[in-house]
Amino acid sequence: MLQRLGRGLTFIAGSIVGGLALAFVVVALHPSLIRGPGGSPARPAPPATVPAPGAPARREPPALVSYASAVQRAAPAVVNIYTARVVTEQVNPFPFGGLFGNLLPEYRQRIQRSLGSGVIVDAQGHIVTNYHVIANAAAIRVQLADGRVAVPRIVGVDPDTDLAVLQINLPNLPVIPFGRSDELRVGDVVLAIGNPLGLSQTVTHGIVSATGRADLGISTFEDFIQTDAPINFGNSGGALVNSNGQLIGINTAIAAKSLGVEGIGFAIPVDMVRGVLRDIIKYGKVIRGWIGIVPEDVSEGQARQAGLAHGGVVIINLYVGSPAQKAGLTRGDLILAINGTPVHSAEGALVRIASQKPGSTLRISVQRGTGTQTVTVKVKEQPTGL
Repeated sequence: MLQRLGRGLTFIAGSIVGGLALAFVVVALHPSLIRGPGGSPARPAPPATVPAPGAPARREPPALVSYASAVQRAAPAVVNIYTARVVTEQVNPFPFGGLFGNLLPEYRQRIQRSLGSGVIVDAQGHIVTNYHVIANAAAIRVQLADGRVAVPRIVGVDPDTDLAVLQINLPNLPVIPFGRSDELRVGDVVLAIGNPLGLSQTVTHGIVSATGRADLGISTFEDFIQTDAPINFGNSGGALVNSNGQLIGINTAIAAKSLGVEGIGFAIPVDMVRGVLRDIIKYGKVIRGWIGIVPEDVSEGQARQAGLAHGGVVIINLYVGSPAQKAGLTRGDLILAINGTPVHSAEGALVRIASQKPGSTLRISVQRGTGTQTVTVKVKEQPTGL
């Protein structure tokens, strides 16, 4: 009996030793059999770390706010514009000239150099800038952000909006993406990119301070974006972009710093730029509607003195033979609405008329005396020089 028990234990022990030996050989040949997911050795999960009572919770560092992507998207399409003008000026008269009779004044000419900015708007090399940047220039030179230089041709100008379109002939031009100025809200972040004081590719930062600014005396048709992004000499014609790097305006003017004003700049909205750009490329000029009225804003006090029912937008004059005169509009008519939309300013009335295509008709509602009436006027193209 004891012999049989001994033989059984010996068999079991041998089996165990053999099994362990076999397992060792298998593991040696295939070590992945004991690795965890992803090929790393399986290890027990570490115990969760519990902050000590009263210890402050760990905070992640705040994400950095940067507009580098917007600048990278827009800045390559912003160019520097250098101009030269021939200026004629009177030489200071000789202080004792009166002793020698009436001497004729002497004049001399000199070259006046100036600078500005522009924006490449398509692959064909069209550049939008301000009219006052290139007005009366004898020579114009454009320098791109990548260092290339070109002499542009003037495609067309529009002094009424202070815009001009140039064109350069270079390959692989960067083009700025267009945004929408009608979606701007006061408080939106904007970036001004240009060539202030000759410091090319300068970017300044601010917000939209107001929209629809008019009656500033800068141009005939005004609908400016007001911003506090610093705009300095040389920024004119440069890009005002949103935080996505899309063009939403052309920087045009600043409030007079001589008056102690800071942080007030103005840009032409891109929605106005689109129309001017399209017409200049297609026709070489801007085609505007015209009916021949001269409207003016009249206050309540002025209206009472003139015997009008109330203040508002009043027709103070009409061109002889104009569509408005032929349709029956007269001096003293108060303009209430154009095509059913109320009119709030003389500037707004002119902009609305100018946006109509020649050949179309306008329904102008006016108050004359104590009655009101609606007059249908046929729009024609604005005559040259008006």
